[in-house]
Amino acid sequence: MTVFNIAWKEIKQNFRDFHTFVFMLAFPIALMLILGTALSNAFDQKITVNDINVIYKDTAGPQLSSSFQAFAKETGKSGVHFKKVSGTVDGKNEVKENNATAYVEITDKGIELYGNNRNSIEESITQGMLTAFADKYNVAVAVASVDASKLGSVMKEGNNRDFIKERSLKSANQPGSMDYYAIAMSTMIALYGAFYANSLLRAERVRNTALRLVAAPISKGEIFLGKILGCLTANSLCILAVVAFSHFVYKANWGEHIGIVLLVLLSEVILAVSFGLGISYIAKTGESSRMIIMIVIQISSFFGGAYFKIENPTGIMNVITHLSPLTWINQAITKIVYANDLGAAITPIALNIGISILFLAITIVSLQRREGL
Repeated sequence: MTVFNIAWKEIKQNFRDFHTFVFMLAFPIALMLILGTALSNAFDQKITVNDINVIYKDTAGPQLSSSFQAFAKETGKSGVHFKKVSGTVDGKNEVKENNATAYVEITDKGIELYGNNRNSIEESITQGMLTAFADKYNVAVAVASVDASKLGSVMKEGNNRDFIKERSLKSANQPGSMDYYAIAMSTMIALYGAFYANSLLRAERVRNTALRLVAAPISKGEIFLGKILGCLTANSLCILAVVAFSHFVYKANWGEHIGIVLLVLLSEVILAVSFGLGISYIAKTGESSRMIIMIVIQISSFFGGAYFKIENPTGIMNVITHLSPLTWINQAITKIVYANDLGAAITPIALNIGISILFLAITIVSLQRREGL
C-alpha cells in the first residue's frame, strides 16, 4: 500500500507542475500541427501532369502521314496534343524556349523526338506513346506486305491486348504529413520523460527530504519502486493524451492495432525513465545530468526523423540513424500501422527493455551503496 501511495503522490506532483503540461502535452501537439502543416508537400506522393503539347514536322509519305494523323487525333483525347508546324519554325528552339513540351520529326526513315530536362515526365510519356505507335505501324506494314487481308485481324488483336502491366513499387497506404508527425512527436516526447526521472530521487536530496524518507518506516526499495511506478504512470498518461488528441483532432491514422502500438510506446517510456534515473547517478551534478540527457534526446530526435523525414540513409548516416531509439521505434510503429506487421514490435520492445534493465541495474547498485537516496 505504501508503494501505491508514493506512486500516487508522484502522479499528482507531476500534473500540478505547469512545466509538465507545457512540455509533455502542449509542446508536442503544437509542434505536430506546425510541422505537419508546413511540410505537407514533402509527403504528397501524387504527381499532376497537365496537358502535353507536342509540335511536329511531317515530311513522310502519305501512308505514314495518314496513320500518324489518326494517332494524333486519338492521343488528343488523353491530353497529349500534337500540332503540325511549318518548315520555317525551328522546332528544337521552341522546345529549348519551353514553348512546347517536345518536338517530333516524321520522315520515311523514322520518327525522331527532341525534348528537354525540364519536362522529363511529359517527355517520357510522349516517348512511350510514340514507341507504341511506331511498333504498331511496323507490324501493320510487315503484315500488309505478306497478306493484306489479315491486316484487320492483326490490328484488332493488338488493340485488345495489354502489353504493359503496371505494378506499384510503393504501397498506396503511406503516412501523410500529419500521420508521420503524430508518430514522430509521440515517440520524441516519450524520451523527454527522462528529465522527470532524472529529478525523481535527486529532487528529494535537493529539498532535504531524502533523510526523512529514509528515516520513515519504509524500505528504500519501496520508495524506489513507488517513485518509478508513479513516474511511469504519469508519463504514460501524457503519451496516451497526445496519441488520443492527434487521432481525434488531427485525424492521424494509428491503425487497427492500437494496443500493440501503445505497448511499443510504453516500452519507450520505460527506457526514458530508466535512462533518466541512471544518468542521475552517473553524473556528479544535476546540471551535468540534465545536459547529458538534453544532448542525447536532441541527437536522437534529429537523426531519428522527429523534425524531418530521413529516407534511405547510406554509409555512416545509416549507422548513426539506427543508433537512435526513435529510428527503430518509428519504423516499427509505421510497419504496424500501415503494413499490419505485428512482428515489427518485437525488436524495439526487446531493445528498449534491454537497455532499461542496464540503466536500472546502475541505479540500484548506486542506491545500495548510498546511505540515503
